[in-house]
Order: sequence, then C-alpha cells, then structure tokens
Amino acid sequence: MSLRQAIEQHPERRYIMFGGKGGLGKTTFSAATAFWLARHGHKVLVFSVDPQASLSDIFQRDLFGKGPVKIIENLWAQEIDADQRVREYQEEIRRKILDMYGFEKVPDEIENYIQAASAEPAMEESAIFDAVVDIVVQGSYDYYIYDLVPLGHALYYLSMAKVYDEWIQKITKLREEMREYEEVVRVLRRDSMLEEDKILAELQYIRHRISTSSSILTDREKTAFFFVLVPEEMIIIDTRKAAELFARFDVPIAGYVVNRVIPRQLLGENIPEYLRNRIQMQEKYLAEIRSTFGSQILAYVPELERDVTGLPMIERMARIMFEDGNSAPQP
Repeated sequence: MSLRQAIEQHPERRYIMFGGKGGLGKTTFSAATAFWLARHGHKVLVFSVDPQASLSDIFQRDLFGKGPVKIIENLWAQEIDADQRVREYQEEIRRKILDMYGFEKVPDEIENYIQAASAEPAMEESAIFDAVVDIVVQGSYDYYIYDLVPLGHALYYLSMAKVYDEWIQKITKLREEMREYEEVVRVLRRDSMLEEDKILAELQYIRHRISTSSSILTDREKTAFFFVLVPEEMIIIDTRKAAELFARFDVPIAGYVVNRVIPRQLLGENIPEYLRNRIQMQEKYLAEIRSTFGSQILAYVPELERDVTGLPMIERMARIMFEDGNSAPQP
C-alpha cells in the first residue's frame, strides 16, 4: 500500500499525525499532506504545537499564535502559542477568584502563587494540551493534520489524556459525594434546594473535553499516525522503541514514511567519494528498514537539493509523496 492509498481508502480517518524524532521532516510532510488534501477539495487544518514555529518557515507566513490562517483555498495553518494560553489561564483564574469572593483585586499572596504556578513546565504542557483539545473537539474541518512535537514530548502529551481523565474522575466522584452530603444537610435544615453545582459542572465539562479528544486520537477508525524516519542506525532503533511505546497508549500506527533517501542512480555518475559512501551506507539501513517494518512502509521520499519552503516546494513534495509513486529503492 502507498501513502496515497492509506489516506484515500480510509476517508473516515479525519485526524492525521506525523511523528518521529526532531529534524526528520514531520512538519514538511504535514504541510505537503494538508496541501494535497486541500487541492483535492477537502477543508483542511494543519497545526503544530512545536515552539520552533516550523510551519511559519515552511509556508513563509507568520502563523505563531494567530489562530487558523488561510494559506490557499481549503487550507488553514495554525501554530499554538503556549505562553499566550498560559496568560489566558492566569486571567481566567483571577476572574474566578474575584467573582467567587467579591474582591476588588486579587490578593498579593494569591497573585504570587498564580505567577509561580504558571512558570512550571507542567503548566505549559497543560496549556498546549488544552489548545489541542479545543481544535480537535470543534470538528470544523474535513481533515486535521497534526505536526507532533518530537517523540519524547509526544509520548508525554498522549499519556496526559489518560492521566487527566483518571484525576478528574476521582475529583468528580468526591465532589458528587460532597454534594449528596450537602443536600442531606440542607433538607434537614429545610433550606431551599441547592443551586446548580458550578464546580461539579465544570469538572464534568473538562472531563468530557479530555475524553473526547483522547478517544479521537486513539481511535483506529478516525485517526492515522505515520512515523517518519531516515536510513540511519540510531533513527531506526529509536523508531522501533517509540513504536512499541505508542502501542502501549493505543495509538493507531498507520505506517512509516522513509525520508531523505539519496537516489541510487547517482552511483553510475561521477560523484564525490563522500556521496558514494553515503549511498552505500543508506543501502544497508534501507535493507534493515525493509526487514523491520516490511509492508508498513508507505513511501520513500528522496533527498532534495533544497529545503521545502514556499508553496511551489510544498506542491512538489506533495507530488512526490502522493503522485509520483514511492516504490522501495532497489537493493
């Protein structure tokens, strides 16, 4: 099966993710896939949480923190600004404290705590996760192309859904038990009926959002996850280990794309010895990739003479990935 067939034969897979170690071409493939789908009449959003703002570089547009930006007909791109999201958290917390306690201003000791908590790395991860939930839950596009951060962060992000859900489930259960107790007390005191428990309602809302997003990202019917790798020893080892870890989180692996393959035809030309050695080294690792991943390899993408930036190069990459044919290099 080719990469094109993997997508065309499964139109129900609306969520497409490219993952792998940093610097292997995930963002390039995400942009090219989004471009190809948009040109075929689908409404597509390609988005990234990578702080390096690679989508901005590829599309040659300032996307960071600006929400969905239209690139061409049917195609929008978005880069999430985690710092902006944290600032929104801070304002929301301040507003709730003022509303709840009737303060004119947030007390200094609470403000200091808000600032300190927002500096924690976990707060940035939470902000990113929440932004992704917003995008996924809205369901405004035909396809969502998600340019994952490097593998270590991606695994952490994917595990957060389960951790958050378990935590909120426990808190919600405790809150429900407290509400039952409060209702009994109010009945005994002949008080009026309880107003809607806003705290419980908010916890249940958060839980719904997280469970919805996590179920989508681990749904084999709706989601396709493609690993990106290159013919190098350590990348092959890391990809094999990462695939095993992703399987533990029930992430549906749809296949593998091999990038930066130097054309073997160059061996028949007068080329520098360095390049000849690189091609021969790649042959060894390409054989290992075929042995390890077999029929799950959906495309072999050649090393290009320049970086993929700008729409003409994105269109060229899309043709390579989906239209030119990507049969395995001959050994």
